[in-house]
Amino acid sequence: MISSVRGPVLSALGSTVVIEVGGVGLALQVTPSTALAARIGTETRLSTTLIVREDSLTLYGFPSAEELAVFELLVGVTGVGPKSALGVLAVLSPNQIAQAVTAEDDAVFRKVSGIGPKTAKLIVLSLVGKVAVTAAPAGAGRAGVTTTTVSASVQTALIGLGWSERVAAQAVEEILAGSTAEFDAEAAGVAAVLRLALARLGPAQHAATGNAAERRS
Repeated sequence: MISSVRGPVLSALGSTVVIEVGGVGLALQVTPSTALAARIGTETRLSTTLIVREDSLTLYGFPSAEELAVFELLVGVTGVGPKSALGVLAVLSPNQIAQAVTAEDDAVFRKVSGIGPKTAKLIVLSLVGKVAVTAAPAGAGRAGVTTTTVSASVQTALIGLGWSERVAAQAVEEILAGSTAEFDAEAAGVAAVLRLALARLGPAQHAATGNAAERRS
């Protein structure tokens, strides 16, 4: 079992990061925000899990042990494959997942591409008592970036995931236009805005094919 990898980033695009380990480039499937945070040439460490299938060996990477633990809980839910589990973590943080489970709110999971009503309910039922809500530290999420920087970074990530420049720009513009005292783009940071963009675009772009793709995964 490969529990973690560490090394310089060779490439980072969409939802794939390639890290050099001992002269070998390992491709890891990650969330878009993780790929966006990776810098080519910079050493990074990711907690990993290897999913073995008859026709493939796929390595999934996470910036924290907490995300990895939630991923492994999600793939243990009937109807949730690795792709859908990664999709959940792309839209929701571990703490947001715990909050939804604690509140028995399955609606947030239905916003994820490939997650239908029945599977959303199963996620809540299966994760009860297994995830806990943690208090966010003061100032969490503040990265000292401007709204312009957040907008550009999120648009780049969305384009890398396959959306057109026009669609990506429109989605980000709508999210930033809706910023209020309760949600401030600069304070939330790139990852939070990207999650909102994926939640907004995911179902519209992939709802028709998500379930079928997941059944094959």
